[in-house]
Amino acid sequence: MRIFPFGKRSDGADVPPPYDPKTDPPLVEEVVPNDYTLLDRYWVEEGRSLVCILRDTRTGQPEYHLLEPPLTSFEHELLERLHEDLRDVLVLSDEDLREADRRQVLLRRTDDLLQEYGLDPGPETRWRIEYYLLRTFLGWSRIDGLMKDEEIEDISCDGTGVPLFLYHRRYRNIRTNLVFSENELDSLAIALAQRSGKHVSIGSPVVDATLPEGSRLQLTFGREVSARGTSFTIRKFRPEPFTPVELLALGTFSAEELSYFWLAIENNKSLLFIGGTASGKTTSLNAVSHFIPPLAKVVSIEDTREITLYHENWVASVTRDTVAGEEGSGISMFDLLKAAMRQRPEYILVGEVRGREAQTLFQAMNTGHTTFSTLHAGSIDAAIHRLENEPLEVPRSTIQALDIASLQALIHRGTERVRRCQEIVEIAAVDPGTGNLQVNTVFEYDPVQDRMRYTGRSLVYARIMEARGWTRDRLEEEIRVRVSVLEALAAAGIAESRAVSQILHAFAIDREQVTGHLDDLSGLLP
Repeated sequence: MRIFPFGKRSDGADVPPPYDPKTDPPLVEEVVPNDYTLLDRYWVEEGRSLVCILRDTRTGQPEYHLLEPPLTSFEHELLERLHEDLRDVLVLSDEDLREADRRQVLLRRTDDLLQEYGLDPGPETRWRIEYYLLRTFLGWSRIDGLMKDEEIEDISCDGTGVPLFLYHRRYRNIRTNLVFSENELDSLAIALAQRSGKHVSIGSPVVDATLPEGSRLQLTFGREVSARGTSFTIRKFRPEPFTPVELLALGTFSAEELSYFWLAIENNKSLLFIGGTASGKTTSLNAVSHFIPPLAKVVSIEDTREITLYHENWVASVTRDTVAGEEGSGISMFDLLKAAMRQRPEYILVGEVRGREAQTLFQAMNTGHTTFSTLHAGSIDAAIHRLENEPLEVPRSTIQALDIASLQALIHRGTERVRRCQEIVEIAAVDPGTGNLQVNTVFEYDPVQDRMRYTGRSLVYARIMEARGWTRDRLEEEIRVRVSVLEALAAAGIAESRAVSQILHAFAIDREQVTGHLDDLSGLLP
C-alpha cells in the first residue's frame, strides 16, 4: 500500500504519492553524446540523479556527466513560479516547527500552491519539479548530486565559465559537464558561506569554513583575488570517520603497525602524522584515535572541523575569525591550546600545526600531555626542518618530547593511486656532540611487495616494557592479542566507527570477554 507521508491538502484531499524508484519509471535517461563512449554509470539518487563516466574519443580523456530530470518549457516555467512563490510562503508556523522533517513541510507547501494555481500537473511532472525544489531549498543547488556522490573526494570550481573538476576515487582527476555563469556562481558561493556560518563579500572575499555535513570549504569571492571570478574547493569528508579496520583493509597500515599505535596510545605516547596534501594525515589521526581509552578526557583543536570521535569525554574546540567591529574577538589555535592546557586533558588532538601554536604543542608534550597532530611535509627530515624554522620555530630540545612520527604519501600502485604509510620513526634523543636529532626507524614500506617491514627494534616498546615491568614474552603476547582483535574485526566485517569503538572500549574494560569471542565479535555489539 502506498502511503501519503505529506498529510492532507488544505481542502482535505490526499497528497499524491511520492516518487518510488522501485515501482515508478526513472526520471532520467542515459544519454551518450556523439564523440563519446560510455565507460561506467551509477545512480547517485536512484531514478533521479545518474552519473555517466564518458570517454571523449577526440581527447581520450574521461569525463563525469551528471544527468538530472529534463524539464519541458511548461515545467521550467512552473518551477520558476513555484520557486518564487515558495520564498514568500516558507514562513514556518508553530505546527511546521514541531514537524522535524523539513522535506514534508516543503512538499506540503508546494502542493498547496499547485492547488491555488488550479493545476494538477500529473505524477511525472510533479516528481521532476519536486526533485528540483528539494535540490534548491534543502540541497546544494546544481552541485547537490556531487555532494551526494560518495565516490567524490574533492570538488573544484576554478572560475566563471570553467567546467567543475573532481577528484574521483576510481577515475582520479576528472572534468565534469557542469559550468556556472557569473551570477549563478556568485549566488552559490554566498549560499555555501552562509550555510557554513560565515560571511563572504567583496570586502572579505576569502573564506575557510566547514559545511554542515563536515566537508571543508575554501572559497574566494568575485574577481578581487581570483582573476577568473569566484572559485571554491570542497574537500568532502565522510559523515563517519575512517576506522583502523578500514585502513587495514585499504592497506594503508598493517595490523602490526596499528597494534603498535594501539599500545603507544594506551601508554601515552605522542604522535605526529606527516605527509603532503591528500596523503591521509587527518584520516589516520581520526582512525588511531579509536584506541584512546574510554572515559579519558580528550580536547581537540582545529581551525575547520575534521576530527570526529565516538568518545563521551571529548571537548571539540574550533577557532573563530575576528568579527568586524569587535576588537580582539578572534580566537586562534594558539588561544585554544593555551585554554586546553588548563582543562587537564589526557589527550590533546590538534588538527594541523601551522604557526606559533606548535611551540605550545611541544611544550605540552614536555609537560607530560599526550598529543596527536598532523604536519605538512614530504619527509621526516623536512618535517623537523620545518618545525625548527619560521613560522613554527620549535626549539630542537623540545622536539625530542615527540615519541612517534608517521610519514604518509599518496602513491601509484599500477594504474591506481593509493595511500600508504612510508615509514614510522621514533625520536630517540638529541646527540650531545652534534646537536642533531637521533631517530629510530620502526617500520619501513617495501614498494615491491606492497607491505610494511618491522625493523625489529623499538624504543617505544622498550619504554613500555620498562614502565610496565613486562618481559619480552609479555610484550609479544600483548602485540599478538591486539593483532588478533584487529584481524577478527576485519574478518567479521565490523568496520563502522561506532561499532569499532564499542569493541575497542570493551577490550579496555574486559579483554577476556573480547578475546573469548574472536570468532564472532558481532555478538558483543548491542
